[in-house]
Amino acid sequence: MKPHIGISEKHLKNTSDLLAHVLANEMVLYVKTRKAHWNIKGESFMELHRLFEEHYKQLEESIDLVAERIGKLGQNTIGTLTEFTKHATLKESPGKYLPSKETIKELLKDHETLVVQLRNGIEESSEKNKDSGTADFLTYLMEEHETISWILRRYLN
Repeated sequence: MKPHIGISEKHLKNTSDLLAHVLANEMVLYVKTRKAHWNIKGESFMELHRLFEEHYKQLEESIDLVAERIGKLGQNTIGTLTEFTKHATLKESPGKYLPSKETIKELLKDHETLVVQLRNGIEESSEKNKDSGTADFLTYLMEEHETISWILRRYLN
């Protein structure tokens, strides 16, 4: 049954497509953060190991929330690695195992990329798709990525 929540079917589809891209990027970043957690080395090993664990757990929660938001809008949620790769703009780095500082830089760049994309998605959701609920939701996600970005940036100063 289609939702009747004051948003046209076209706008529900547009918003769900936007959220599929968000979901895919969250998933790619989750995997990259897990990889960092598993492979971090050096004098700050335990601190960064725990930090990356905290971050991937946050991402895991966000992934579930994005998937549920798509469902609330009456659409099917992508859920295969092929679909995530197809919809993601973030890229993995197979075979690359960077030193700690470079790993932090790469994760920071990805989080900041998502901040910009989410900021654009907020505007698109509220203005183009008339969906203030998704705009608020994306604002929450954006703030989460801003916080993680701030924390990662502190390691590079």
